[in-house]
Amino acid sequence: MVPCYNEEATVIELLDRVSASPWVQEIVVVDDGSTDRSRELLAGYENPLVRVHLQPHNMGKGAALRAGFSLVAGEYAVVQDADLEYDPEEYGVLLGPLESNQADVVYGSRFQSGAPHRVLYFWHTIGNRLLTLLSNMLTDLNLTDMETCYKVFRREIIQSITIEEDRFGFEPEVTAKVAAMRVRIYEVGISYSGRTYAEGKKIGWRDGMRAVTCIVKYSPLGARFNQARRSGS
Repeated sequence: MVPCYNEEATVIELLDRVSASPWVQEIVVVDDGSTDRSRELLAGYENPLVRVHLQPHNMGKGAALRAGFSLVAGEYAVVQDADLEYDPEEYGVLLGPLESNQADVVYGSRFQSGAPHRVLYFWHTIGNRLLTLLSNMLTDLNLTDMETCYKVFRREIIQSITIEEDRFGFEPEVTAKVAAMRVRIYEVGISYSGRTYAEGKKIGWRDGMRAVTCIVKYSPLGARFNQARRSGS
């Protein structure tokens, strides 16, 4: 499941690498209203594994994933950003706990691995760790990387979740919702080749602030508050 927004520099190489994986049965690409050549490149990409869905305009990563998850038909759904920060050759590692029937959801942790990592942005790392800590406090999980792109779900689980967030709030929202389902969640270590803002990185401090809001909103505490508010009204 590939959300794509203005990734003309990487999307074709990414699709080549994903389609080369022996684990992949289908690739659902959701272009989120790209204004560069991404749509043109996707239209000309001939691969029987690939299905492309075009959003009418830029709606955000969460909205793209919501559209894409409704289309997947495989046994598992893997979130794969189009920017080459995450390595498709690691699908076997991600799918291991699912294939051995130990897990229903797997997170690929950038902080739980001895694999290669590009060295970038100290404060981004601190922010990710703080968001993960806050999420863990309210979900009673012990994840090391809640904000990771690499999340793998049994298809029936992700398709049973109503995704409400349109942007990067998807990460804490889906984490809270799978935690509430009491499904089996595993983490595996992955490599990470992060990119700079000059190279196209899109997430910013406003997304971090929204993540804090979503961590509280979708937690049991937030659910109780919303229920009490509805009862009061």
